[in-house]
Amino acid sequence: MACICNEKELTMEQKYKQLEAFIVENKDKEGYLIPVLHMAQTIFGYLPPEVQNFVAEKMNVSVSMVAGVVTFYSYFKVFPSGRNTITVCLGTACYVRGAKKILEALEEKLRIKVGETTKDRRFSIGIQRCLGACGLAPVIMINKDVHGRVTAKKLDSILEQYK
Repeated sequence: MACICNEKELTMEQKYKQLEAFIVENKDKEGYLIPVLHMAQTIFGYLPPEVQNFVAEKMNVSVSMVAGVVTFYSYFKVFPSGRNTITVCLGTACYVRGAKKILEALEEKLRIKVGETTKDRRFSIGIQRCLGACGLAPVIMINKDVHGRVTAKKLDSILEQYK
């Protein structure tokens, strides 16, 4: 079943029906929980408890099994994502050059922690162990844009670009 979620905004009922159809279509495939969760996240944008409960019920597995998979894999989101995702590199080069202070400054400015989204849904913060731009350390990535040699003082002007 092709995902139709990006063509127009679906109602919650339509989203659940689409997910249920995907589950029914694939229910006999062994080890299909992860693809179902991928589809659920594509449809809903994230995996809140009610969606996890729905998946567990329809797949006839425990809620703890679903929650365990969701929390184990960093790909799965349990909070809605912001329009802009900020990823702070915490690889060795970035960490040594002050990435932890950059992360703390972002958390303070945006009033959110890693994995959370601002109330206006403008930003989400995440971390990664290496973004592969060690020569530009410390590095943050906002969506697909890499910002190198970042300092806490530069954050306001960087964030301003993403209104």
